[in-house]
Amino acid sequence: MRLHDIRRPKGAVTKRKRVGRGHGSGWGKTSGRGQKGQKARNTVKRGFEGGQMPLQRRLPKVGFRNPFRKEFAYVNVRDLNRFEDGTEVTPALLLEQGLIKKIKDGVKILGKGELERRLVVVAHRVSKGAREKIEAAGGQVKEV
Repeated sequence: MRLHDIRRPKGAVTKRKRVGRGHGSGWGKTSGRGQKGQKARNTVKRGFEGGQMPLQRRLPKVGFRNPFRKEFAYVNVRDLNRFEDGTEVTPALLLEQGLIKKIKDGVKILGKGELERRLVVVAHRVSKGAREKIEAAGGQVKEV
């Protein structure tokens, strides 16, 4: 078998039904919609259930999404071990190194893992645990 021998299976591709093209076609006049009525007139709205309360109105509304919430890019303390001693770790440096994809509304340093380097960490937010670990390693924290 070669590439030019490949064919689609019989019946895989069919012509589309062209309705409303004269009574000789078998799909003329009412175009398969029958006589009169709502469905014949093409007026049924999306989600309409014949007068029954639609599903999207029957289901309860739940929760609240704050439009003013701040979304941070998170970095754990263990990820900062890749930098040399005395490095000033800024959001721009984290972005450049690929530790975060976007700065968003700021960068927050979290306290997961251990830190073996003395670093100057500049971030928008720092968790209590992360601050303790950075300072215990001899580094310092600056908040933007």
